Amino acid sequence: MAALLRAHRRRAGLTLDALAERTGLTKSYLSKVERGLRTPSIAVALKIASALDADVSQLFSGNPDDTVVTIERRSQRARVDGTDGRAMYDPVATRMVGKAMQPFVVHPTVYPESDFMEHAGEEFIYVTAGAVEVTLADQVIQLDEGDSLYFDANTPHRVRSVSPERAVLIVVVHDGDARNPLHDGDSSAARQCGPTTLTSEA
Repeated sequence: MAALLRAHRRRAGLTLDALAERTGLTKSYLSKVERGLRTPSIAVALKIASALDADVSQLFSGNPDDTVVTIERRSQRARVDGTDGRAMYDPVATRMVGKAMQPFVVHPTVYPESDFMEHAGEEFIYVTAGAVEVTLADQVIQLDEGDSLYFDANTPHRVRSVSPERAVLIVVVHDGDARNPLHDGDSSAARQCGPTTLTSEA
Protein backbone atom coordinates (compact mmCIF):
# COMPACT_ATOMS: atom_id res chain seq x y z
CA MET A 1 0.00 0.00 0.00
CA ALA A 2 2.94 2.35 0.71
CA ALA A 3 3.86 3.45 -2.82
CA LEU A 4 0.22 3.51 -3.93
CA LEU A 5 -0.81 5.79 -1.08
CA ARG A 6 1.96 8.22 -1.95
CA ALA A 7 0.96 8.17 -5.60
CA HIS A 8 -2.73 8.79 -4.87
CA ARG A 9 -1.91 11.55 -2.40
CA ARG A 10 0.27 13.34 -4.92
CA ARG A 11 -2.32 12.84 -7.65
CA ALA A 12 -4.85 14.51 -5.35
CA GLY A 13 -2.43 17.39 -4.91
CA LEU A 14 -2.20 16.93 -1.14
CA THR A 15 0.76 17.27 1.17
CA LEU A 16 1.12 14.97 4.16
CA ASP A 17 0.00 17.88 6.33
CA ALA A 18 -3.16 18.35 4.26
CA LEU A 19 -3.96 14.64 4.30
CA ALA A 20 -3.40 14.55 8.05
CA GLU A 21 -5.85 17.42 8.47
CA ARG A 22 -8.47 15.70 6.30
CA THR A 23 -8.19 12.34 8.04
CA GLY A 24 -7.53 13.39 11.62
CA LEU A 25 -4.46 11.15 11.59
CA THR A 26 -1.00 12.45 12.42
CA LYS A 27 1.51 13.43 9.76
CA SER A 28 4.04 11.13 11.44
CA TYR A 29 1.70 8.14 11.20
CA LEU A 30 0.84 8.79 7.54
CA SER A 31 4.53 9.15 6.73
CA LYS A 32 5.20 5.75 8.31
CA VAL A 33 2.40 4.20 6.24
CA GLU A 34 3.85 5.68 3.05
CA ARG A 35 7.28 4.29 3.95
CA GLY A 36 5.88 0.85 4.69
CA LEU A 37 6.66 1.09 8.41
CA ARG A 38 3.05 0.88 9.54
CA THR A 39 0.11 -1.14 8.24
CA PRO A 40 -3.19 0.72 8.54
CA SER A 41 -6.26 -0.95 9.97
CA ILE A 42 -9.35 -1.37 7.84
CA ALA A 43 -10.83 1.70 9.51
CA VAL A 44 -7.79 3.83 8.75
CA ALA A 45 -7.56 2.62 5.14
CA LEU A 46 -11.19 3.55 4.58
CA LYS A 47 -10.68 6.95 6.19
CA ILE A 48 -7.65 7.67 3.98
CA ALA A 49 -9.53 6.53 0.87
CA SER A 50 -12.42 8.84 1.74
CA ALA A 51 -10.07 11.79 2.20
CA LEU A 52 -8.53 11.09 -1.21
CA ASP A 53 -11.98 10.61 -2.79
CA ALA A 54 -10.86 7.13 -3.89
CA ASP A 55 -12.16 3.59 -3.59
CA VAL A 56 -10.16 1.83 -0.88
CA SER A 57 -9.30 -0.81 -3.50
CA GLN A 58 -7.23 1.79 -5.34
CA LEU A 59 -4.88 2.00 -2.37
CA PHE A 60 -4.13 -1.72 -2.61
CA SER A 61 -4.10 -2.34 -6.33
CA GLY A 62 -1.91 -0.65 -8.88
CA ASN A 63 -4.31 -1.57 -11.66
CA PRO A 64 -7.91 -1.20 -10.47
CA ASP A 65 -10.54 -1.42 -13.19
CA ASP A 66 -14.28 -1.40 -13.71
CA THR A 67 -14.72 -5.14 -14.13
CA VAL A 68 -17.97 -6.63 -12.85
CA VAL A 69 -16.26 -9.87 -11.80
CA THR A 70 -13.02 -10.32 -9.91
CA ILE A 71 -11.49 -13.65 -8.86
CA GLU A 72 -8.68 -14.07 -6.35
CA ARG A 73 -7.09 -17.44 -5.67
CA ARG A 74 -5.99 -18.83 -2.32
CA SER A 75 -2.39 -18.70 -3.51
CA GLN A 76 -2.74 -14.91 -3.77
CA ARG A 77 -3.57 -14.46 -0.08
CA ALA A 78 -0.94 -12.80 2.06
CA ARG A 79 1.09 -15.04 4.36
CA VAL A 80 1.25 -14.25 8.06
CA ASP A 81 4.55 -13.94 9.88
CA GLY A 82 3.99 -16.00 13.03
CA THR A 83 6.45 -13.88 15.00
CA ASP A 84 4.49 -10.68 14.45
CA GLY A 85 1.41 -10.39 16.64
CA ARG A 86 0.03 -7.27 14.94
CA ALA A 87 -3.20 -7.36 12.95
CA MET A 88 -2.91 -8.00 9.24
CA TYR A 89 -5.54 -6.93 6.69
CA ASP A 90 -5.66 -8.58 3.28
CA PRO A 91 -8.15 -6.74 1.03
CA VAL A 92 -10.27 -8.75 -1.40
CA ALA A 93 -11.41 -7.71 -4.89
CA THR A 94 -8.92 -4.86 -5.05
CA ARG A 95 -9.30 -4.50 -8.82
CA MET A 96 -13.00 -3.71 -8.62
CA VAL A 97 -13.62 -0.04 -7.85
CA GLY A 98 -16.85 1.52 -6.63
CA LYS A 99 -17.85 -1.49 -4.53
CA ALA A 100 -20.76 -1.09 -2.12
CA MET A 101 -18.99 -3.48 0.28
CA GLN A 102 -15.33 -3.64 1.31
CA PRO A 103 -14.27 -7.26 2.00
CA PHE A 104 -11.06 -8.26 3.79
CA VAL A 105 -9.38 -11.42 5.03
CA VAL A 106 -8.12 -10.44 8.48
CA HIS A 107 -5.56 -12.01 10.79
CA PRO A 108 -6.38 -10.15 14.03
CA THR A 109 -3.82 -8.98 16.53
CA VAL A 110 -2.95 -11.16 19.51
CA TYR A 111 -2.41 -8.16 21.78
CA PRO A 112 -5.17 -7.58 24.39
CA GLU A 113 -4.78 -3.80 24.63
CA SER A 114 -5.14 -2.85 20.97
CA ASP A 115 -6.93 0.41 20.17
CA PHE A 116 -10.69 0.57 19.80
CA MET A 117 -12.05 1.44 16.35
CA GLU A 118 -15.35 3.09 15.52
CA HIS A 119 -16.73 4.28 12.22
CA ALA A 120 -20.02 4.97 10.58
CA GLY A 121 -21.67 1.98 8.96
CA GLU A 122 -22.07 -1.72 9.48
CA GLU A 123 -19.55 -4.53 9.84
CA PHE A 124 -19.80 -8.30 9.41
CA ILE A 125 -17.27 -10.75 10.87
CA TYR A 126 -17.11 -14.47 10.07
CA VAL A 127 -14.51 -16.68 11.74
CA THR A 128 -13.00 -19.14 9.25
CA ALA A 129 -10.30 -20.47 11.60
CA GLY A 130 -9.38 -20.17 15.26
CA ALA A 131 -11.17 -18.07 17.84
CA VAL A 132 -11.39 -14.36 18.56
CA GLU A 133 -12.49 -12.10 21.36
CA VAL A 134 -14.55 -9.15 20.20
CA THR A 135 -15.03 -6.22 22.54
CA LEU A 136 -18.02 -3.99 21.69
CA ALA A 137 -18.00 -1.03 24.06
CA ASP A 138 -18.10 -2.83 27.44
CA GLN A 139 -19.37 -6.16 26.07
CA VAL A 140 -16.92 -9.01 25.43
CA ILE A 141 -17.94 -11.74 22.96
CA GLN A 142 -15.99 -14.86 22.02
CA LEU A 143 -16.42 -16.18 18.49
CA ASP A 144 -15.19 -19.62 17.46
CA GLU A 145 -14.68 -21.13 14.02
CA GLY A 146 -17.95 -20.88 12.08
CA ASP A 147 -19.38 -18.12 14.29
CA SER A 148 -20.29 -14.71 12.92
CA LEU A 149 -21.15 -11.25 14.16
CA TYR A 150 -22.96 -8.34 12.50
CA PHE A 151 -22.97 -4.98 14.26
CA ASP A 152 -23.27 -1.21 14.02
CA ALA A 153 -19.69 -0.08 13.49
CA ASN A 154 -20.38 3.24 15.24
CA THR A 155 -19.94 1.18 18.41
CA PRO A 156 -16.33 1.23 19.68
CA HIS A 157 -14.92 -2.21 18.91
CA ARG A 158 -11.71 -4.23 18.80
CA VAL A 159 -10.88 -7.81 17.90
CA ARG A 160 -8.02 -10.07 19.00
CA SER A 161 -7.06 -13.66 18.32
CA VAL A 162 -7.33 -15.92 21.39
CA SER A 163 -6.64 -19.32 19.81
CA PRO A 164 -3.23 -21.11 19.81
CA GLU A 165 -3.05 -20.58 16.05
CA ARG A 166 -3.75 -17.08 14.73
CA ALA A 167 -7.43 -16.70 13.88
CA VAL A 168 -8.55 -15.90 10.34
CA LEU A 169 -11.62 -13.79 9.67
CA ILE A 170 -13.67 -12.63 6.74
CA VAL A 171 -14.64 -9.04 7.48
CA VAL A 172 -17.02 -7.03 5.31
CA VAL A 173 -17.67 -3.36 5.95
CA HIS A 174 -20.42 -1.33 4.34
CA ASP A 175 -20.97 2.42 4.14
CA GLY A 176 -24.49 2.77 2.84
CA ASP A 177 -24.88 6.50 3.48
CA ALA A 178 -21.68 7.39 1.63
CA ARG A 179 -23.09 5.82 -1.53
CA ASN A 180 -26.67 7.01 -1.04
CA PRO A 181 -27.49 10.00 -3.28
CA LEU A 182 -30.18 11.09 -0.79
CA HIS A 183 -27.66 11.41 2.06
CA ASP A 184 -27.23 14.99 3.24
CA GLY A 185 -26.28 14.39 6.85
CA ASP A 186 -29.76 15.21 8.20
CA SER A 187 -32.17 13.34 5.94
CA SER A 188 -34.22 10.70 7.73
CA ALA A 189 -34.63 8.91 4.41
CA ALA A 190 -30.86 8.74 4.07
CA ARG A 191 -30.48 7.40 7.60
CA GLN A 192 -32.93 4.61 6.79
CA CYS A 193 -31.02 3.63 3.66
CA GLY A 194 -27.96 2.43 5.53
CA PRO A 195 -24.84 3.02 7.63
CA THR A 196 -21.01 3.53 6.99
CA THR A 197 -17.39 2.50 8.09
CA LEU A 198 -14.06 2.78 10.42
CA THR A 199 -11.18 4.69 12.50
CA SER A 200 -7.92 4.05 14.41
CA GLU A 201 -4.19 4.35 14.07
CA ALA A 202 -3.79 0.83 15.47
